[in-house]
Amino acid sequence: MDILAAQVGGQLKAHGLMLATAESCTGGGVAQAVTEIAGSSVWFERGFITYSNLAKQQMLGVSETTLSQHGAASEFTVREMASGALQRSHAQVSLAVSGIAGPSGGTPDKPVGTVWFAWCIKDRMCVARLHHLAGNRAEIRAQSVRIALQGVLDLLNQITETA
Repeated sequence: MDILAAQVGGQLKAHGLMLATAESCTGGGVAQAVTEIAGSSVWFERGFITYSNLAKQQMLGVSETTLSQHGAASEFTVREMASGALQRSHAQVSLAVSGIAGPSGGTPDKPVGTVWFAWCIKDRMCVARLHHLAGNRAEIRAQSVRIALQGVLDLLNQITETA
């Protein structure tokens, strides 16, 4: 995890960008991973831990309608979380993660291991992706942190290739 977080930091620093995180099911795990890297204050701006739906609304501006119609573990919600993190920070890059880590909380439509991610670059692009992860709660959360970080790296590589 340290190597991946350091790679993310190196790319953000190289682009002169800062990251904000909007986390639900990972409970701040992404922010913890990036702040393990010495010097991360150069490229990590802040993290929002929005575990409850009310926190998503109050801290990130996620619409109550979005949450009631689509639920917290949805593409619509993570896109609003990622956008809200950019609007409520000085960062230019954001990531959002929300899902069902278990062992309970799953439904037939959204079983345990359903995790949505979104990554945005301010005024440029925003992508969302669904993952169906396996394992216990700790394993799903750890996989989610890795996927979130890898997604930032992938997004930054895309802008490098198109520049």
